[in-house]
Amino acid sequence: MPSALFAAGAFLGLLTHVEAHPTASGWTYPPACCKGDHATGDCQAIPGRDVSKGRHGFSVVLHPGDHHLVTKRQRFLIPYGDEIPSGDNDFHICLHPTEEHMNCFFAPPDGV
Repeated sequence: MPSALFAAGAFLGLLTHVEAHPTASGWTYPPACCKGDHATGDCQAIPGRDVSKGRHGFSVVLHPGDHHLVTKRQRFLIPYGDEIPSGDNDFHICLHPTEEHMNCFFAPPDGV
């Protein structure tokens, strides 16, 4: 029985690894945020110029080319406390299930 539990745990670990992908700087997006790989994944670093701090949270304005899924201008408001610390000094966003839906937003520890 213990070997079956180990095998099941190892299999689930592989599934988790397959569902998320690493960033260009080497840390991995949480599986709950990103599905796919570098080409098809819904998470990607975005330019810092796309992000500003407002009174109640972050404002993110994406244009085509800022994220591989974006085909038209998109604007997202992320309340303070809903951001996830990024593993580098870049901003990242996960768009799922469409480019109009923000799933996860990552900000450097010091914000903007």
